[in-house]
Amino acid sequence: MNQNLETIKNQYQAKIVSLKTDKELEALRIELFGRNGLINDLFSKIKDVPNEEKRQYGADLNQLKTELENLLSNKSVEKSENKIINDLSSTIYNLPKIGHLHPVTQTERQLNEVFRKLGFSVYNSPEIVTDEFNFARLNVPANHPARDMQDSIYIKEPEYLLRTQTSTIESYLLAQKAKELPLRAAFAGSTFRNEKVNRSNHFVFHQYQAVVVDKNVNMKDLIGTMDLMFKTLYGPDVVVRYRAKYYPEVEPGVGPDMQCFNCHGKGCPLCKYAGWIEMGGSGMIHPKVLEMAGIDSKVWSGFAFGMGLDRWTMAQKNIKDIRTLMGGNLAYKPNEL
Repeated sequence: MNQNLETIKNQYQAKIVSLKTDKELEALRIELFGRNGLINDLFSKIKDVPNEEKRQYGADLNQLKTELENLLSNKSVEKSENKIINDLSSTIYNLPKIGHLHPVTQTERQLNEVFRKLGFSVYNSPEIVTDEFNFARLNVPANHPARDMQDSIYIKEPEYLLRTQTSTIESYLLAQKAKELPLRAAFAGSTFRNEKVNRSNHFVFHQYQAVVVDKNVNMKDLIGTMDLMFKTLYGPDVVVRYRAKYYPEVEPGVGPDMQCFNCHGKGCPLCKYAGWIEMGGSGMIHPKVLEMAGIDSKVWSGFAFGMGLDRWTMAQKNIKDIRTLMGGNLAYKPNEL
């Protein structure tokens, strides 16, 4: 090989051996083989080599190019991005743990634990649902006035919408489990309605739903289950009342109210000066809902309830404005919620 080319080869072999990172390797590759790199510069100077030496010089130059390309392609170096990730991971793992679960998640997990102990299965489902399962299978036909009670957010009207209630999961489960009764299921999830945001309402909110279908299920089972929920989360002295309410998917319907945790029944902006906060809706599953799912309502009965998980969390954590839960303020500490 040409003596000058041999010197260049030795020089760059040493440089390649000393490479540590992929950035260094790429920089050297450009230095050698880039448009204005050394190898192209050497090829451009072949015209200056004496005619009798051009053939050998060209062969030597091609050999140099091939050897350096092979050395670069076989060089093992550390990727810079991995080094950054490793350094970052090391820093993160050495930081003190200062985060905590969202208050709604904390309450949801408490309720999940209650219902698992009662033999319930815990489910989840998509948030985009069909009109059939959000309304029709819950005894809310297209012309039913109950639809006016829920200002729905449609994705593709009239078929697909964001679920307005976790009862939608109930209608899916009843259809899927109609041949696998009895059924005991609980599930939490986000729900969506086009509502004006204030202290106690939000257009994105959370519900906790439970459904039971078995033989000889009655109102006593429903009230007993809800009483257990209230006492587990708020203690044995919690004050609760049950009022007759209308919900199309149940008959009879019951609305559980808890004495306002902010004013203790005296009246305040949070409870709209009523002294009580509505915590959800419940009742015995309407026979039509069972029949639409393919369940014989003369053999099977059941109850269902959907609780406002945000309000349950607010009462437990003494949060006086639902917007706090959705505000993204990370400055709170667990004992301040």
